[in-house]
Amino acid sequence: MSVNYLYRFLLCSLLLLTACRKDLVLPQVDSVDIAGYSRPHDVTPTVQGLYVLNEGNMNMNKASLDYLDLTTGRYSRRLYEAYNPEVTKGLGDVGNDIQIYGSKMYIVVNNSNKVEVVDAATVTRIKQLNIRQCRYVVFYKGNAYITSNDGYVSVIDTVSLTETGRIKTGRNPEQMAISGNKLYVANSGGYSPPNYERTVSVINLDTQQELKRIDVAINLDRLALDPYGDLYVSSRGDYYTIPSRLYVIDTHSDTVKKRFDIAASNIFIHKDLAYIYSVAWSYITHSNTISYALINVKADTLLSTQFITDGTDKQIVIPYGILVDPDTEDVYVSDALDYVSPGILYCFDKAGKKKWSVETGDIPGHFVFLKKN
Repeated sequence: MSVNYLYRFLLCSLLLLTACRKDLVLPQVDSVDIAGYSRPHDVTPTVQGLYVLNEGNMNMNKASLDYLDLTTGRYSRRLYEAYNPEVTKGLGDVGNDIQIYGSKMYIVVNNSNKVEVVDAATVTRIKQLNIRQCRYVVFYKGNAYITSNDGYVSVIDTVSLTETGRIKTGRNPEQMAISGNKLYVANSGGYSPPNYERTVSVINLDTQQELKRIDVAINLDRLALDPYGDLYVSSRGDYYTIPSRLYVIDTHSDTVKKRFDIAASNIFIHKDLAYIYSVAWSYITHSNTISYALINVKADTLLSTQFITDGTDKQIVIPYGILVDPDTEDVYVSDALDYVSPGILYCFDKAGKKKWSVETGDIPGHFVFLKKN
């Protein structure tokens, strides 16, 4: 083979490769700089970003993942599709929970019957875990615990990412919380009304056996543990004559110690305060009743003050998610609007004044902070 022929061959091959590379169009990340964004400079940051999981309406395959850079205020949408273009169906149908453990992020996609495990820093897929009707995830000593509506908690080894066991619970288990070596699971029975469940399963995480069930109220949903060992449990009622209520379990004695006569759809506890909102649906009036509440968990007292103080709560159509920034104590509240349009993420300072808002994906409802390296 002559040198000239070899040169022409290599040149043509390089041009062909270049042309093929130009044909490969990677998805672009939709980003925006939030107007009015600010973050105090006198605070030592422990978190660098906030992931927002948008549920997407059921059967529309529109679950999506957004990210807020807490340093710059840049908000980016649909990250999963952008960084995993080979996954042709995207994130899936109904994103229900998102948590980080170690270097991995676990995204629970309920109606797609899977948990997407991705790199927490790059969002690139590591593995898909297939779990029927999965709901929520928590972690303990190298294991992930994932509730399934089929009536069990799936145990996943976080190194091998394989299922190592299942722990039986009540019907349709929902959110979980861990106190010491005990896992608490809210059993709802929500798929068989009016025959609702009314218990919290207590599981010994060292033996992975259910110890007992605590009788609380019907149709349980959310759990949140305070710094003093009290577990706040929401009951959704029956949507007719039995209203939503909030209960407190003493995890030292595993007994119900108090009931708050307020509705509760979601609870986030930061230090001595429980931030609560409710969207209480009634089949009698065919309407929602929306409310907000603040509880001092140290004193077990319902406060008269609100955590939104500037009237912005009147603009929020359907509050759907809540959390508190550990560095600034800003409060984030998401709005699902009409469940089919892009939602809104609001940020309030610790005095309850609106700082900014930004458009999200459809039905923003679940969050996790990315810790600073």
